[in-house]
Amino acid sequence: MTHEVAKRRLVTVVCNERSGGGRAGRALPKITRRLHDALPDAELHVVKSTSFEQASDLLRTAALSARPGDVVCVVGGDGMAHLGLNACAHTDATFAIIPAGTGNDFARGVGIPGSIKESVEAIVRGKTRVVDLSLLTNGESSRFVGAVVSSGYDARVNRATNDINLRFGALSYGYIALRELAAFEPLSYRLVVDGEPRELKAMMVAVCNTGVFGGGMQISPDANPEDGLLDVTVIHEASRGKLLRLLPTVYSGKFVTNPVVERFTATMVEVDGDGLFLMGDGEEMGDAPAKVESVPGALRVIVG
Repeated sequence: MTHEVAKRRLVTVVCNERSGGGRAGRALPKITRRLHDALPDAELHVVKSTSFEQASDLLRTAALSARPGDVVCVVGGDGMAHLGLNACAHTDATFAIIPAGTGNDFARGVGIPGSIKESVEAIVRGKTRVVDLSLLTNGESSRFVGAVVSSGYDARVNRATNDINLRFGALSYGYIALRELAAFEPLSYRLVVDGEPRELKAMMVAVCNTGVFGGGMQISPDANPEDGLLDVTVIHEASRGKLLRLLPTVYSGKFVTNPVVERFTATMVEVDGDGLFLMGDGEEMGDAPAKVESVPGALRVIVG
């Protein structure tokens, strides 16, 4: 009679060294040392990725081969978090994030500590929660989004921020927010909310799983990623002056009390409109029309 030796649990760390202006790469040796010392029962596999395509492949391979208890971790910003949650959704892998980018919105939204040191300690402690994700479908492709699917004014700002070379994090976002506002006209939206069609003019529509985007803007302050619902925030047509006054209060979440803001929950939202493109987790998601649906309990994630 043979006894199989129990395999050690596997902790795979995929690092985008360029995240946060190279902060991720600089922190990696210390991260590796701490995990190695604190998790003697685990097999640690650390990989540096040189491109998003390579990171995506590495994460997907690790997640698909994971057994319950195995951890797949990314070191990086929102782009890496987006790749990681897509790889780990509906697998046995437990997802972990060591936030080292400029935004870190999904990490913040699910309760992962903001500092590299504290997020490493969270992996050592191993406390997890199971969260929902949003599934975005447009054209032939479907992808999970952890934080916010946005369209309209904010999506334009987000795209412009990604294009710009001023990497000031939230500062570049604020600068561009003002620049884009000067030329922005309200958009005509055609929405279908849980089967009910709606047409409206709005500055933006944000479909949220967690409520933080754009490097700390609280677009849906009470979004709960465990309730099986999408939280939708609509900023209706408003003057530039009013929007200018509203913008700073998005960081505190206080803007939601303004009459131009409408909020509701849904399980599925279809978004369409002329010239609309979508951003999700800070990444470009293509053009409308698109469908966003809540997928309850899709991801197990390590939290603080």
